Amino acid sequence: MSELSPRLSLPFLQPAQAQKHVTHNEALEVLDGVVQLSVASRTESTPPASPGPLARHIVPAGATGSWAGQTGRVAVWQQGGWVFLAPRTGWLAWVEDEGQLVVRQGADWGPVPGAAGGQGSFETLGVNAGADSTNRLSVAAEATLLNHAGAGHQLKINKAASAQTASLLFQSGFSGRAEMGLAGNDDFAIKTSSDGTAFQTALSVTAATGVPDLAAGATVGGHVACHRGNLLGTVGQSGGQPTGAVIESGGDANGQFLRLADGSQICWITTLSAANAATAMGALFRSSDVGWTFPQAFATPPVVSGQTADTEVWVTAATPSASACSLRAVAAVSKGAAVGIRAVAVGRWF
Repeated sequence: MSELSPRLSLPFLQPAQAQKHVTHNEALEVLDGVVQLSVASRTESTPPASPGPLARHIVPAGATGSWAGQTGRVAVWQQGGWVFLAPRTGWLAWVEDEGQLVVRQGADWGPVPGAAGGQGSFETLGVNAGADSTNRLSVAAEATLLNHAGAGHQLKINKAASAQTASLLFQSGFSGRAEMGLAGNDDFAIKTSSDGTAFQTALSVTAATGVPDLAAGATVGGHVACHRGNLLGTVGQSGGQPTGAVIESGGDANGQFLRLADGSQICWITTLSAANAATAMGALFRSSDVGWTFPQAFATPPVVSGQTADTEVWVTAATPSASACSLRAVAAVSKGAAVGIRAVAVGRWF
C-alpha cells in the first residue's frame, strides 16, 4: 500500500503506526494549504523575510533563496519553514496581487477563461442562444449594449486581406437584405438585396480618395436626382413624367435643337437664305417663301420667329406645322442680293 494519496500526496496512516496524530496532522496541514487556494503572488521571486502563518505563493521562474528550483510549485509557510506542493493540472488559485483566478495547465499557471479579471478566451460563447464553429459568439436579446469605459468606444471588425470581407450584414428571417462595410476590397460600400443572394451596390466610397459613388442613382422625394450621368443624354417621358436625361441636344443640316426634360423644345437655324427680296408687295418688297423643316418635330405647332443681318429687312413666318414652316424676308426697299435668314422655333416635344 502506498504511503501517500495519489492526488494531494497526503500521508496515509499505516498499520501499527506509532504517533498517528503526527501523520494525521501533517495531512491536515497540506489540506489547509491547498483547499480554497489563495496565494499572495505568482511573480515575487524572493521569499518574504517575515511570512505570516500559512503564507502561500506560486513560485515563479528564476526564484532565489529557499525557493530556488521550485518553479511552478505552491510554497506554503508551515511550522517555521517552506513546504512546496506540486500542483496538478486543473488546480485553481486566486492570485491576490493580480485580482484574478488562475488554473494549472500542463507546466504553467494561466488565467481561467472567462473568470473575473482573467484574460482567457472561449472557443464559443452563447448568451441566451446557441453558438457554433461559425457563429462563435451568439446573442439572443432585445438589445445589445456596448458601453464606453470613461471615454469613447470603437467596434472593430478586422479581415485577413483586402479580398476578404469585413462588414455588418442585416438579415430578415436569416436572409441578407442589407450589408455595409468592406466587401471584397478596401472600399466602403452599402449594398441591398431582395433575396439574400444578389446584392446591388447603393453607395461606395473609394478608400484612396474618399469620393462617394451612387452606382444605382438617387431619388429625391421619389424623383430621380440629377448627376453627370443623366444630365446630358436622350430625354424621355412616360405619362408626362420624365424618364431619361435632363437635357438633350443635337442637330443636322436642318439646324440645331435643344430638348428639356420638362417637355420644352427649341430649334434654330442660321443658314437659311432667300435669293432676294425684290418682289413688290404693295409699298414693300418680299422674297419667295423659304421652307424650313425642323431638326426635331414638335408635339404641336411651335412659335417661330426670324431675323436677318440687314436692318432694313425683317422676317415673317407662315403658320407652322409641328414639323416645318415657311419664312419670307420683307424689306422697305428692293433687295436684289441674297438675304441670309436666321430662325428659331419654340414649343414642346410632349
